[in-house]
Amino acid sequence: MTRTTTPRLRTWVLLLLAVTGALLGGAGPASAHAALTGSDPAQGVVVKQAPSQVALTFSEKVAMNDDSLRVLDPRGKPVQTGGPANLSGTTYAVKLKGGLGKGTYTVTYQVVSADSHPVSGAYTFSIGAPSQTVVSATGPVAGGGAVGGLYAFGRYASYAGFIVLVGGAAFVLACWQRGAGARPLQRLVVGGWLTLTAATLWLLLLRGSYTTSGKVADVFDLGLLGQVLQTKTGAALVSRLLLLAAAALFIAVLFGAYTKREEGQEKRDLTFGLAIGGVVVAAGLATSWAMAEHASVGLQPAIAMPVDVVHLLAVAAWLGGLTSLLVALYRAPAETPVEAGSVRRFSRVAFGSVVALVATGTYQSWRQLGSWSAFTDTRYGQLLLVKIGLVALLVGFASVSRRWTARLTDGTGTDAARSEKERVSVTEAGAAKAGAAKAAGGDTGSGDSRRAAQLARQQAAMAAARQKRLRDGDRNRFGLRRSVLAEAGVAVVLLAVTTWLTQTEPGRTELDAKAASASSAGSATAPSNGALTLDMPFDTGGANGKGVVSVDLDPARVGGNEMHVYVQRPGGQAFDIPEVKVAFTLETKKIGPLPVTPEHITTGHWSASGVQIPMAGDWKVAVTVRTSDIDQVTVSKNAQIG
Repeated sequence: MTRTTTPRLRTWVLLLLAVTGALLGGAGPASAHAALTGSDPAQGVVVKQAPSQVALTFSEKVAMNDDSLRVLDPRGKPVQTGGPANLSGTTYAVKLKGGLGKGTYTVTYQVVSADSHPVSGAYTFSIGAPSQTVVSATGPVAGGGAVGGLYAFGRYASYAGFIVLVGGAAFVLACWQRGAGARPLQRLVVGGWLTLTAATLWLLLLRGSYTTSGKVADVFDLGLLGQVLQTKTGAALVSRLLLLAAAALFIAVLFGAYTKREEGQEKRDLTFGLAIGGVVVAAGLATSWAMAEHASVGLQPAIAMPVDVVHLLAVAAWLGGLTSLLVALYRAPAETPVEAGSVRRFSRVAFGSVVALVATGTYQSWRQLGSWSAFTDTRYGQLLLVKIGLVALLVGFASVSRRWTARLTDGTGTDAARSEKERVSVTEAGAAKAGAAKAAGGDTGSGDSRRAAQLARQQAAMAAARQKRLRDGDRNRFGLRRSVLAEAGVAVVLLAVTTWLTQTEPGRTELDAKAASASSAGSATAPSNGALTLDMPFDTGGANGKGVVSVDLDPARVGGNEMHVYVQRPGGQAFDIPEVKVAFTLETKKIGPLPVTPEHITTGHWSASGVQIPMAGDWKVAVTVRTSDIDQVTVSKNAQIG
């Protein structure tokens, strides 16, 4: 009774941890998959005069090229000059041509976020009045099309190859060392290595087109390939290829010199050396993913990257070992079947892997979601719920396999199999004696020698067939094979969902982007009893002419208000400039501009008291910044005051 109850109780405990642990999401910030959180001019606004530049603010730093940020006039012609520049932190801007006419302009962007994923989109604003435009407001679709599909396939293949390579090698060394000489296992592990190597080269070639044009013709563009090699993702892929060269040497020793060693101290020493080397190479391969994707950016990257490495290794040990066990149960030679002890050892390895997956998965879920609502309100959360369900199903099948393993180890229900084995042994012994007698009493000619050799081959084939029939006739082994096959089927689906997750915008970032879009990031709305803060990047064109000016208005309502103005360099350091002036205009009521000249308080800080707002409305707040005798610019934003 204890043998069945204890594993079942342990399984239910793990299921509870797997489901509830991932739901312990706090409200902590994280960062992955850059999202557009602000723009100037804002989406959908109508500005009176043509702006000198268009600025976009993202949730994290992004990588750009000369064509990443484009502004198109109503006829679809580009009106930006030069490439985008980083104004401050996560804000990027592109200069516009002078003398732009009235109408609706389209801003398109296509960038690469810090976690290696391309992000794209578009929005419109109007000068003077809205107009018809020939430009699609959807903008480019980064990572889509045929190249996007091919890249996604390459990612799936790379994960599958890593799992089979690492998990298969671990199964041989930790669970079934005799399996190093089994051809089916050798082909499995070598196939995993070939798949991962080919997929890595595949991704390296596709990367340039995947993050830029999305055209199949650009896959072999050496210029794009050179740009990819200078990125974090390119470095990770090249590092993976170098580690795969070391993995090839490991495989050669494991399936070569290792199989020829006799049992003893020398083989134990070689096992220890292979285990250490294998762990180093496997951890390095896992790090090539962690260093270029979600774990490398956002909250606690120093913790998230090691956690991600452990998570990947645990997945490989469990699912890769499961695949190897399935191959061993179905394809292992009849003369060297997988032993019950090997199955029992893998069961312990799988249990430890599940514990590691629960712990690391809980942390990753908290980091990428950040709130309970993200489970149902975002695609990432919905996929994560599917993944949790698949893991629970997989653990359920694993518990069935553990029961079959216990029966196989105890020998329960194998009396008939033992009787059959004894009968086969007697039959084989009789056949061997008959063959020997015939060989001794027969002719010594070449024809008799050939017949004797043929008879020996037939007897060997018959003996192997009997052993296979005996092995397959064990109902405990048959039950284990079926349950492991079911596990493997669920594992394939789980791998597909996991790969999809790595390409999906995390829930926290998706919610942030929705909130920013809903609030029209270029303008601000203040409650009648709350403060208002407006941040406006500026560039006067002269030396030290770039920075950010912030206007704080408190309580941002009709009547008297306290105003503070702060000027900072792009890096965030406060600095003084010769002059700052502010003006308030309510264009719908033709009120203003109402000028305000704040007093200098300290470095980078100006203040004014009693700033009068005569009525509630959508006020235009314009700030004139002068950084030298001749370098001056006026920037503005709209805000609901009162």
